Amino acid sequence: MSESQALSETSDAPALHAWHAGLARAVASVGEVSFVERLAEALNCLVPVESVMLGLERRGQPPQPLYQRGIVPEHHEGLIERYYARGYLLDPFCLALEDGLTEGFYPLADIAPDDFFASEYYKTYYLKFGCTEDCHFIVDLGEARKVSLCLYQGYSGARFSETQLDLLAGALPLVRELIRQFERSGGLDLLLAGRGEGNGSQAAQAPLNRHIRAAFMNFGSDRLTEREREIAHLLLRGHSVKSSARVLDISPETVRMHRKHLYTKLEINSQAELFSLFIDWLTGGVAAA
Repeated sequence: MSESQALSETSDAPALHAWHAGLARAVASVGEVSFVERLAEALNCLVPVESVMLGLERRGQPPQPLYQRGIVPEHHEGLIERYYARGYLLDPFCLALEDGLTEGFYPLADIAPDDFFASEYYKTYYLKFGCTEDCHFIVDLGEARKVSLCLYQGYSGARFSETQLDLLAGALPLVRELIRQFERSGGLDLLLAGRGEGNGSQAAQAPLNRHIRAAFMNFGSDRLTEREREIAHLLLRGHSVKSSARVLDISPETVRMHRKHLYTKLEINSQAELFSLFIDWLTGGVAAA
């Protein structure tokens, strides 16, 4: 079933007409900076979306924020930290992209580790800032560059329904082609130039990014064994004991033993304390750079 057919069965004719009209406006502006706003408006006609973020993803580098819509002002700083500063190191989408996630449409539940929705990261960087879930359109632009168009729900307590996710997934071919045309026609370069994020800015960010990654990998290195650090990283990312065991190809009992030891060495008693200690470590390490 196409997105138009599904929309016609779940909504009224005006909504279908609004979706098509929104697509027409997006096509008409595909070489302009305003294209991203037009595309977000069109998707909002297809499925009501509370907030949208667009980012440029490059392997080995932090994502670059390019556009946001619908994020309330008091949450700007937290969300920018989550995706575009230190927090991205634990973000399931950023981690999946770093591991080679191919282009497509991905709801959060399809990407996140099994215990992610109970993790301190989810509580801190999702629920605290009014987001219960998100989904991403990932578009490959070549040359190790991808665009991530992220749609968020949560301020109203609403979640995407299965029908809505099916509609968005059905829109992937259109979204993919439009974003590629946006890049080919020079619109993406205009957007980057307008944000002052050209090659010079990228070069300036490189040393800081390397330091952040080094701080992340060295968390607990003064007290923990290499295996204990691996398990700490998996727990911070939202993996359960069983999932951590599968990733490391060891038994759950061994994971529990290492978790007990690392908690003892770090003088903590919970994942919440582990997360707090990690953020303090990361922040302190970067501040000292």
